[in-house]
Amino acid sequence: MTLTLDFFQDKFSGFFEQDLIKELHDCAIYMEMDSGDYLMKPGGYIKHIPIVLSGSLKIMRQDTDAKEVLLYYIGGLDSCAMSLTCCQAGSVSEIIAQVEESVKLILIPNEKVNEWMCQYDSWKGFVFSTYQKRFENMLETIDSIAFNKLDQRLLDLIKKKIEITGGQRILYSTHEELANELATSREVVSRLLKQLEKIDKVKLSRNKIELL
Repeated sequence: MTLTLDFFQDKFSGFFEQDLIKELHDCAIYMEMDSGDYLMKPGGYIKHIPIVLSGSLKIMRQDTDAKEVLLYYIGGLDSCAMSLTCCQAGSVSEIIAQVEESVKLILIPNEKVNEWMCQYDSWKGFVFSTYQKRFENMLETIDSIAFNKLDQRLLDLIKKKIEITGGQRILYSTHEELANELATSREVVSRLLKQLEKIDKVKLSRNKIELL
């Protein structure tokens, strides 16, 4: 599918300069991905930078034991700071980027990322804003790990995932998936969810969690 220049102007007018919007139209690769698909995995070279048009991606980090921890989500008209960093350093990916909610996105070639930093003020502002938002996201994650008990972290994660997916207080997710994002075991998450259900914080059914 090829996106028209009018589409780019509707999406990015007031966000980027007109000349930059035209360049985006000329070089961007359009993609659609389903929930659960992987955009990036550790060890791969990053040749393109994603900008999410709709849906969401979750960015995770993996330790030496292959356990994953959630760093942050990215949604509409947003990008991944870790990808930008790897792009500018010419290094391989250290993150996992997985589709949380079916996503539509465009991919920007690496060489354009650095070229536009010198050429367009709006692109430079976009990159710096992306770094700032991701830095704040990761501070929230660090604070959560350092200061909140696991049951509160689990409840906060459920709320965030519902907010990201627009689930109207309903989350469709497995205990295994939640455990992976919290870097803990499925058994621990199952036990904590049962405790939260007992105190009327959630209602559980198969692969479904209702926030009360």
